[in-house]
Amino acid sequence: SVGWGKMVKLPLHHSMAKNPYSELPPSAFWKSGVAQENPNSIEGIYNKKFDIFPDAKIATAGSCFAQHISRHLMNNGYKVLDVEPPPPGLPETMHQKFGFSMYSARYGNIYTVRQLLQLAQEVAGKWTPQNYIWPKNAKFVDALRPAVEPEGLDSPEEVLQQRQFHIARVRKLFEELDVFIFTLGLTEMWIHKESGTVYPTAPGTIAGEFDDNLYEFKIAQFAEIIRDFNLFGKVLRENIRGGKPYKCILTVSPVPLTATASGKHVLVSTAYSKSTLRSVAGQLSMNQASVDYFPSYEIVMNPRMHSVAFSDNLRSVRPETVELVMSHFFDQHPILDQKHKSSHSKFNKNNMERLQCEEALMEAFSK
Repeated sequence: SVGWGKMVKLPLHHSMAKNPYSELPPSAFWKSGVAQENPNSIEGIYNKKFDIFPDAKIATAGSCFAQHISRHLMNNGYKVLDVEPPPPGLPETMHQKFGFSMYSARYGNIYTVRQLLQLAQEVAGKWTPQNYIWPKNAKFVDALRPAVEPEGLDSPEEVLQQRQFHIARVRKLFEELDVFIFTLGLTEMWIHKESGTVYPTAPGTIAGEFDDNLYEFKIAQFAEIIRDFNLFGKVLRENIRGGKPYKCILTVSPVPLTATASGKHVLVSTAYSKSTLRSVAGQLSMNQASVDYFPSYEIVMNPRMHSVAFSDNLRSVRPETVELVMSHFFDQHPILDQKHKSSHSKFNKNNMERLQCEEALMEAFSK
């Protein structure tokens, strides 16, 4: 009505007029896509950008959560490269302790994109790490992968020899891969002031001694992470692969920070780190045809999960949640048939939570 009792009759087609949202699928709306959706089978949460063919050689790297992805891919028939397999005779129960069978090479956890970039630059002979042989209980470790030799090695020379072998094997990996799956983990890092060498752990935790004259804490920001990733790709294509293209799938680890040196509350620091990395992954996947994003982070952090995605420490992702995450991946990249399945890939549910995660050791150094 308009005024006192005067009626205005609207055209019949008015209520049926289209708008930009009128024909969108249920996945476009919070009510139907999240609040009313089954969190165990989220329709439309991932639509692949490209296929992974049965003969594609896959390389995996990243933070702790990436170990789950490697394991599931191997178990479901994908050809995941392993250029540094365990030596014959080493029991399977000891593989992870010494950094074997976790990723496609024995580089341990690569938490930051800067670490990844420096690894590629080292492989290409464009950069040399500094101050990376650290003492540990009268022995020595490679500070760029401190957990792969838990007891340490007998001399600095032995650390150097092992690193030279490792870099040669990573070169082979980078040359051969067709698909690179990388899990973004952290924005916080410790670096050597003079050289800029980035470490996966703080000096004085697993090994080494902390000296604030030598080392400093840094939080990577959005623009520099984008720059580091693009520079990594350039080094890989131009200096290692001779221009041969490759595909990349990015994920973001849902595992929160164990501790922060930022001066902020750990919850605030975790939110900053994950939101920055998620934005990086989104930007890269939107702008580059060869980069896809798989939403493992969103599947785990879905409010419908009500924190049941995590163990009691609210940090370790439950085995059943990991299986849920990977089921969405395999909906788009189907499980390969048995003739393609790796004979050595045995997935053990009992090992799901036994990730080698240096960052988790931070709690041991709290007051």
